[in-house]
Amino acid sequence: MTTYLDHAATTPMRVSAVEALTTELGRTGNASSLHAAGRSARRTVEESREQLAAALGARPSEVVLTGGGTEADNLAIKGLFWGRLAQDPARRRVLVSAVEHHAVLDPAFWLAAHGGAEIVLLPVDGDGRLDVDALAAELDGSGDQVALISVMWANNEVGTLQPLDDVVALARRHGIPVHADAVQAVGQVTVDFAASGLDALTVSGHKAGGPHGTGALLATRGLPLAPVLHGGGQERGVRSGTLDVPGARSFAVAVDEAVREQPALAPRLAALRDDLVRRVRAAVPDAVLRGPEPRPGTGSVPRLPANAHFTFPGCEGDSLLYLLDSAGVQCSTGSACQAGVPQPSHVLLAMGVDERAARGALRFSLGHTSTPADVDALVAALPDAVTRARAAGLASSGLPTGLRTGGPR
Repeated sequence: MTTYLDHAATTPMRVSAVEALTTELGRTGNASSLHAAGRSARRTVEESREQLAAALGARPSEVVLTGGGTEADNLAIKGLFWGRLAQDPARRRVLVSAVEHHAVLDPAFWLAAHGGAEIVLLPVDGDGRLDVDALAAELDGSGDQVALISVMWANNEVGTLQPLDDVVALARRHGIPVHADAVQAVGQVTVDFAASGLDALTVSGHKAGGPHGTGALLATRGLPLAPVLHGGGQERGVRSGTLDVPGARSFAVAVDEAVREQPALAPRLAALRDDLVRRVRAAVPDAVLRGPEPRPGTGSVPRLPANAHFTFPGCEGDSLLYLLDSAGVQCSTGSACQAGVPQPSHVLLAMGVDERAARGALRFSLGHTSTPADVDALVAALPDAVTRARAAGLASSGLPTGLRTGGPR
């Protein structure tokens, strides 16, 4: 039996979303066509847009459908930069937190290499939370040169919730638009676009139980957003391409259900997460929880309710992942692998974790199908996996296997 603890990577499709997708796949019609089939497809798209908007606290006209979260992030970063630059050539600075997903970091650095942007990585504290004072100092010094700010709603690796209210308040003083990647947040915490004060927000279908290849950028009307894709002028002229009618319908159904279930699901997942954290610490006493400490019973949610991220001293995360996988437990390292070489997580490094410790990271993430049996299976498999991973690490280092490599006893 397989235990799935990687819902932050993708979560199983909801039954309602599968049904919506398969129903629409049997229909024909291009939403840009004027005949009856096209008008029917357009009606499906617009009803889906309305459903998404209602679930996320937005106006239907603010929902720009995309092919996923990465495309939406690229549209936000590049589109806002180019749009703002056209208005004021002096605004070339792009401020992003140092713990953003690569879907934000990479387009930002691409703009630096190819578009004349100046990137500022905003620091975070040891829990991965944005240093608001550093942002304030940056804006006081060069606010009139900033094109945009991008700070994620919740971190995808360690689950830290970011102080977006503070970010938006500071940005407003300088007339700077703010974008947030909320891919991990939807369905776990309350996400209300209008109430947030944000100018742009990214959501993704497959993180909420919808299909892969679906997503949206919520963008306020009047936002200077230059297109990244050019063609037929669909989606307000900023995202050309034939609309994915089945995907839009299934995406909307999944997000709507995830948002409606969130008030009941989040406490259940938080209780499971707290049990997982407690039992992992008991099974591997020197395991280090990364990100904010959960506060059971306080009503405070310093991190996503479904996220538990640990580093295991003396272990390589990849080794642990494969050992757990062979035992039927699926999770994630949260680190990048470039050219076949495992790299420590940029998120952990930004939090001040040293490179050696960062290599021993594992992320366990829960979702709408998770049960206490999943935690039981992890705890049963973890001690042996850690022992074997440490032995493998010592063997590869050439040290005697009886020696410890550090960490508390």
